[in-house]
Amino acid sequence: MFAIGDKVVYPMHGAGIIEKIEEKEVLGETRAYYILHIPYGNMKVMVPVGHADEAGIRPIVSPEELEEVYRLLGEESSEMDDNWNRRFRENMDLLKTGDIAQVAQVVRNLMRVDRVKKLSTGEKKMLTNARQILISEIVLVQDLREDIVEGILEETV
Repeated sequence: MFAIGDKVVYPMHGAGIIEKIEEKEVLGETRAYYILHIPYGNMKVMVPVGHADEAGIRPIVSPEELEEVYRLLGEESSEMDDNWNRRFRENMDLLKTGDIAQVAQVVRNLMRVDRVKKLSTGEKKMLTNARQILISEIVLVQDLREDIVEGILEETV
């Protein structure tokens, strides 16, 4: 169980801080909910405490683990399908894991494809979302501003 003030990642939304744990009645059922504040995009998310594992909520990575992510961002791109539709599905599956290394791989690969040939509208949106997820976690791990992390990403990839 997480506590108020814990920094966590909610897959497909990004990293945030647990602001409160509240009892709420939803659809006639009273449950405890984590109230997450996700600074990137200034979003609030409610997650049932009993379903946090199922939802993929995890603590943010350590600074040491983040170094591995930076290394991964600088590596060669992964082999990707030429068919944008299959590539989209494969990348979506990677994002859904909530694993920062998988998210970084999607960001790296799509940024590089976009530099060579323009991405489809769906892939552009996916890249924007994946960048937001990655940046939000880096911001909380390293206590940096979003614009600084965005600059680091541009230089590293």
